[in-house]
Amino acid sequence: MRHCLTLDLKNIPDKIADYEIWHSPETIWPEIPQGLRTVGIREMEIYRWENRLFMIVETDHDFDWEKQMAILSTLPRQQEWERLMDAYQQRLTRDSDTKWQPMKNIFNLTHCE
Repeated sequence: MRHCLTLDLKNIPDKIADYEIWHSPETIWPEIPQGLRTVGIREMEIYRWENRLFMIVETDHDFDWEKQMAILSTLPRQQEWERLMDAYQQRLTRDSDTKWQPMKNIFNLTHCE
């Protein structure tokens, strides 16, 4: 199953550069990708355009997003990581505690064949 989400970064060039550094293989804490795999995330990619992020997450079909994210938050260093990343991120809606917002799939080339 593919999950697509979006989020904005604070539009401060130095912070955007730091955010990218934190996500590099040399800098990311090993507990972060380990935790993602532990809860059943098979693949994750984050793309950036200016201060807009787009994340693609691949999971099994029986993956329960809310349940697995609750488990992830209990794993080593995950809450510390979230607090650190929060300094760079800005929520898309003011009335939500959720940072990453799910996106709706509106087109699929495969379905046109």
